[in-house]
Amino acid sequence: MGQDNKSLSFSESVNFMVDRALTVLEIDEGISAAIKACNSTIKINFPVEINGKIEVFTGWRSTHSSHRLPSKGGIRFAPIVNEDEVEALAALMTYKCAIVDVPFGGSKGGLLIDPYQYTRDDLQRITRRFARELIRKGFLSPATNVPAPDMGTGEREMAWIADTYKHLHPEDINYAACVTGKPVAHGGIRGRTEATGRGVVYAIREFFRHADDVKAAGLTPGLGGKRIVMQGLGNVGYYAAKLLDEEDESKIIAIVERDGVLVNDEGLCIENVRNHINEHKTIKGFPDATFSEDGASGLEIECDILIPAAMEAQITKENAERIKTKLIVEAANGPVTFEADNILRQRDITILPDAYVNAGGVTVSYFEWVRNLAHIRFGRMERQHDEMRGTQMLQALEAMTGKQPEEWMKKELASGADELDLVRSGLDDTMRGSYQQLKEVLDSNEKVDDFRTASYVVAIQKIVRSYIDIGVY
Repeated sequence: MGQDNKSLSFSESVNFMVDRALTVLEIDEGISAAIKACNSTIKINFPVEINGKIEVFTGWRSTHSSHRLPSKGGIRFAPIVNEDEVEALAALMTYKCAIVDVPFGGSKGGLLIDPYQYTRDDLQRITRRFARELIRKGFLSPATNVPAPDMGTGEREMAWIADTYKHLHPEDINYAACVTGKPVAHGGIRGRTEATGRGVVYAIREFFRHADDVKAAGLTPGLGGKRIVMQGLGNVGYYAAKLLDEEDESKIIAIVERDGVLVNDEGLCIENVRNHINEHKTIKGFPDATFSEDGASGLEIECDILIPAAMEAQITKENAERIKTKLIVEAANGPVTFEADNILRQRDITILPDAYVNAGGVTVSYFEWVRNLAHIRFGRMERQHDEMRGTQMLQALEAMTGKQPEEWMKKELASGADELDLVRSGLDDTMRGSYQQLKEVLDSNEKVDDFRTASYVVAIQKIVRSYIDIGVY
């Protein structure tokens, strides 16, 4: 590699990982270069008046691939955003969408800003101005480029962007589909906020359904009682940890945050930790755990499952040898660098890769986008019909047996699926089906010996097929 004394950039790390799959598939060098190349990146500098003074903000929007339209990817507001990061994240979105069969290309955006330093009104002016710039330059549209929330953004920012687009294009009846992750009252879909974290859990559950994979990782069957270290208790980490704690009865023994790490070998109550963070803006002082300011050391705690759900490049060549877990589940984008990945593979630590694990967000974004284009919520037409059919089944069962059905039976059979039920069902099916595709490659191709390479093999095969079908080569 020639990179022994210099750490790889985020985009270089992603490309080196992709190269493994390209080598396995023996793809032509020219086609390989075309697949990895970022189609276009726009850098925008724009002024906004804040407290009587003009501030100039810098943002980027990158489209990695438009082999499927629209291109899809979040917009993050953070003080560490840069062009390389945005392009790397856009590339990951291309592969992610292909892995889970979501018909989007890959895109990403970022604004260099610390959102915590501005008031709500300031952020609204900044967000709307950034959106106008992206819209006017063709980088935001229901048909070509659709953002979503990411670090530092949420439903509020997406609502501002959608409203800005509507006022610039009042003739577009599909304006609500210009972004996803909106409030439900403004065209959003129930289940989107939790989607990425829930998708992480669905991926882990599917892994544990495959006894051979669990055994190969050196783990015992079942999620119950598994010792888990969670890095990051933002949107993704919170929902993933909460579900693992409350529904799967796993033990979250440590939570790593920017200001330190909380440890409790008996397991942390996620809801209590989240409430403490909301109240005090820090994990320090949480009463039911041991606190250390050395957050990085939290990644090195011995555990069954390590879930990095914060930023990229958290596990590097510097600390990879000290990681003491059997399974790493990449809930964040790019938390393991290419160099670290090589070390961890040599140590036989199983990694479920980001391009698959955190695809829950874009999956449910796809559901929202389709909902916006259809102009009708899921379940509206069929729910009452399903309930009626269920009631008829119960009546028939009672007539045949002469007995009243039990209450749980009445509840289950006589209720139709609402939108949230359908979203969760679709997300679960997507994560399970995608895992099985990775598993098929892993089991059938002797050149593939890890889930990350399998995920990129799956993605690249689909992208190449798309290129062939449309006559790109």
